[in-house]
Amino acid sequence: MSSAPIAPVPTASTHDRMGPGLAFGLAAYALWGVLPLFFLLLRPATAFEIVAWRIVLSLVFCCLLITVTRSWPALAAILRNRRTTLILGLAGALILVNWLVYVYATLSGHVVEAALGYFTNPIVTVLLGVFVLRERLRVLQWSAIGISALAVLVLALNYGQFPYIALALAFSFGLYGLVKKQVGGRVDAVSGLTIETAWLAIPATITLVVIGSTGMLTIGTESTLQTVAMLLAGVVTAVPLLFFAAAARRLPLTYLGLTQYIAPLLQFLIGVFVLHESMPAARWWGFGLVWIALVILTIDMFLSPRTTKSVVAAEPQR
Repeated sequence: MSSAPIAPVPTASTHDRMGPGLAFGLAAYALWGVLPLFFLLLRPATAFEIVAWRIVLSLVFCCLLITVTRSWPALAAILRNRRTTLILGLAGALILVNWLVYVYATLSGHVVEAALGYFTNPIVTVLLGVFVLRERLRVLQWSAIGISALAVLVLALNYGQFPYIALALAFSFGLYGLVKKQVGGRVDAVSGLTIETAWLAIPATITLVVIGSTGMLTIGTESTLQTVAMLLAGVVTAVPLLFFAAAARRLPLTYLGLTQYIAPLLQFLIGVFVLHESMPAARWWGFGLVWIALVILTIDMFLSPRTTKSVVAAEPQR
């Protein structure tokens, strides 16, 4: 009886690329992991104002970047493909939901639950592969999904609160990855973010006008730190994405998949030890079950003869 194949060992020729790739991957997920601290700098702005500025300023930053790199012809070529442009519009709508829920979770003291959402995301993505892409799961993958379902049940019954925020984040981001998979490698990270935010720019601008007309716009009316931080929202959004794109070009998928747990781990640590959010026993049990499921899923990634691409979303954006 032959033993199960394992993930291929990188050859000497790939080691030179893996070092920088790992550094880029760690930097990307570390920056995403500390985003709660950045968003807390933006108070008393609401989630709607923060996300609206994030959209508008991300679009401005991406346009500047495309200008510097002389990538307008490549962007124009993507825009000429109507199907790709529409798919990116749908991706933009999904990431809008994800951003709004995530910022709301941070501002309302639910950073730990947001971390649970991103811990759960790889499992939700695998589940979407079954029901949407008709993929066949292996025994370990089914085990991970079953344990995750048990975790949600434990959190809902014993903790006394259904994890709406966590599931909203996991499913919106899982669907985002599924949609982005339809455009594959035809769209680079910057062009994708540019088109997605361009779709959202008009409603974001209208949102800012409405908030301003009610006298609730905070930018420029609070501290200098808050104003500067808000103006940096576009850079803070785009830079980790560029780091991730650089990592994705250099790292095997299995190694890139492992780095994705850094962001929710940092979010969890910030929520528990910096913001001192409540962690009753039921919540520890729920998180423990999710972590067991992730260990099982990770083992399956390395034992599988072909690592499924559904474990890692196309282009993570927080």
